[in-house]
Amino acid sequence: MAHPKRIVIIGAGHASAQLCESLRKGGYGGSITLVGEEAWLPYQRPPLSKAYLLGDFERERLFVKPRTFYDEAGIDLRLGIRAEAIDRAARHVHLSDGTDLPYDALALLTGARVRPLDCPGAGLEGVHYVRGIDDIDGLMPAVERAARAVVVGGGYIGLEAAAVLRKRGLAVTLLHRSPRLLSRVASVDTARFFDALHREEGVDIRLGTTLRAIEGAGRVERVEIERVGVDHLAADSHGEIDADLVVAGIGVLPNQSLAIAAGLMTEDGIAVDETCRTDDPAIFAAGDVAWHPHGRWGDIRLESVQNALDQAKVCAAAMLGEATPYDAIPWFWSDQYDVKLQSAGLPQGYDRAVWRAGDRPRSGSCWLYAAERLLCVEAMNDPRAYMTGKRWIEAGVSPEPEAIADAGTPLKSVPAT
Repeated sequence: MAHPKRIVIIGAGHASAQLCESLRKGGYGGSITLVGEEAWLPYQRPPLSKAYLLGDFERERLFVKPRTFYDEAGIDLRLGIRAEAIDRAARHVHLSDGTDLPYDALALLTGARVRPLDCPGAGLEGVHYVRGIDDIDGLMPAVERAARAVVVGGGYIGLEAAAVLRKRGLAVTLLHRSPRLLSRVASVDTARFFDALHREEGVDIRLGTTLRAIEGAGRVERVEIERVGVDHLAADSHGEIDADLVVAGIGVLPNQSLAIAAGLMTEDGIAVDETCRTDDPAIFAAGDVAWHPHGRWGDIRLESVQNALDQAKVCAAAMLGEATPYDAIPWFWSDQYDVKLQSAGLPQGYDRAVWRAGDRPRSGSCWLYAAERLLCVEAMNDPRAYMTGKRWIEAGVSPEPEAIADAGTPLKSVPAT
């Protein structure tokens, strides 16, 4: 099968850098053009809400590859330019600078964007989001001036931001509309662990609470909150919190408008097959924007570095005529205070959760099963549990739950079938 002569990549993140590398390592000698809406080289996002916001991570370390990599690999970088339309019949992409890029193969690695707050006052000075370098560069001086912050969202981004703000000395109130933290992304036991952790660190957590309005004379001065599921006429259904900073982390939305306008099939993201190919054989998608089939979890869209890197490799192979279906086990991590969470698998569809105590403070692991089959392990300050559980999930074997629950039984001695 002949390789495409011209490959165009839209989006400049982890997946894009990996796709460039995998194509060149796979022997591809044709032209590669990478178009990125931001002015930055492809960079890592996970450190942004952790070490970078804390000031412990230099900007240059964020970049996935140095500029010399793209120069030496012959990658045509078009940064600070937006892809505005795809002409599938003519096979070219129209860019915001007025140029048209022809392609033989097109990769849509457009990632995701923050879900914006939808309440009065959302546009006031002092309201910030956590997604890109520019977002954090704008947030850092605001943190220096602030004393009281409200974090909206109890997922990983919100919790990581809350941890950094507390370490920076701010009073922090965290609002989460669900009755528990991490309601979409972690087990009940792991959510309970992080709830206790943040309360111990001084975060005022308000569960079942949403943001009704942000108030102030030009900039944030207070927020009005509302309890979820409570009669709005009840005396205790509303309240106010003084604040001079609001940080929102209420999820992301896939950047699929370009694909929709081009008539490609979409769901919660751009629909692709197991080799990252869309319903147009010349167009591929991977990373946070891709809605893909998974042999263990069905059709799904994942927001993780691991998924972006692994799918980029699959995408490169497909472009070069070597079909290698994607079926990697998802894994994630999060840093909060002195706790590192590492998880493998997905906390979906489980009917049994087994807690295993750790061997030091602020440690432990949660093992999730469905009909005695291990689905997921969530390990806090316990890399051995994470690595062992990940290996078992990848091998399709499951440890005995009773033995897992006994912290006195070494993991290497736990029977697994």
